[in-house]
Amino acid sequence: MVLSIESSCDDSAIAVTEIATNKLVFHKKISQEIEHSVYGGVVPELAARLHAEALPKILEQCEPYFKKIKAVAVTTSPGLAVTLIEGVTLAKAVSVALDIPLIAVNHLTGHIYSLFIEKETLFPLTVLLVSGGHTQVMEVRSLTDIATVAKSMDDSFGESFDKVAKMMGLGYPGGPVIEKLAKEGDRKRYDFTVPLLRTPKFAFSYSGLKNAVRLAVEKSESEDYKDIAASFEYTASKHLVHKLKKYFQTNPPKNFAIVGGASANLYLRGEIKKLLQPYNAQLLLSDLEYCSDNAAMIGRVAVDMYKQGMFTSLEEVSVAARVKM
Repeated sequence: MVLSIESSCDDSAIAVTEIATNKLVFHKKISQEIEHSVYGGVVPELAARLHAEALPKILEQCEPYFKKIKAVAVTTSPGLAVTLIEGVTLAKAVSVALDIPLIAVNHLTGHIYSLFIEKETLFPLTVLLVSGGHTQVMEVRSLTDIATVAKSMDDSFGESFDKVAKMMGLGYPGGPVIEKLAKEGDRKRYDFTVPLLRTPKFAFSYSGLKNAVRLAVEKSESEDYKDIAASFEYTASKHLVHKLKKYFQTNPPKNFAIVGGASANLYLRGEIKKLLQPYNAQLLLSDLEYCSDNAAMIGRVAVDMYKQGMFTSLEEVSVAARVKM
């Protein structure tokens, strides 16, 4: 079995995955949403302290599996440096205590592998990653052959939901609350401009849309928020669909996936499903419980890395902070 640790942001998680079968034997995640909600977003130093408390407690529950653990995997990048360090420190301690090798896992690769928890991999694959830190399209040919073909020039898809929710005083995280509010609203009431509609560049941008929503919120009453939320969600999703449609003209998809925390948005899932119909492409989606950050996806990557002997020495393991995408 492989023991995996995830602490890239505000979720403390540990999983145990069976190497031979990909079976998820153990998985527990402790969310910090309540602690951070009063600040309207993640406070890195607070998140680090909470990881330091939660991770050892979860690890204690994994003791029955220690004799069968053949490697320990940990997220090393990208993410918040102060929170990644908590997971890496624990992973190094486990590596030394159990005398097992260490596997350093890229968090974004983890999101791709969230599609394959307790399943076999399916490549090649075109992937749309939408989360609080990233919005990008990747061509994935294998575990070691992943190419980013487009990304956001500023805010991410998920981040824009969080910021719109904050503008309305709706708390953190913003994705679920905006999605719920949007179901009650009129998607066409506010004619927000679709970002980068006239440019052929394959990229994403949400700063302009976010500013347009801010102006609308400042001029509105609280009873208008459901229409603003609906119009925002409609435009934010239309931006993704418009750019993907252009990309598909020269790169028709066969297998397409949406991953990341914001991939749990059901409206976006529906719009992408409609987009793929003319191509008869297969849509792959993670189970909703594995869309957000979790250790099960890190463990699933680690199983394939273990089989390929992709280990990292204690001295070589380092963390890489999240780059603004």
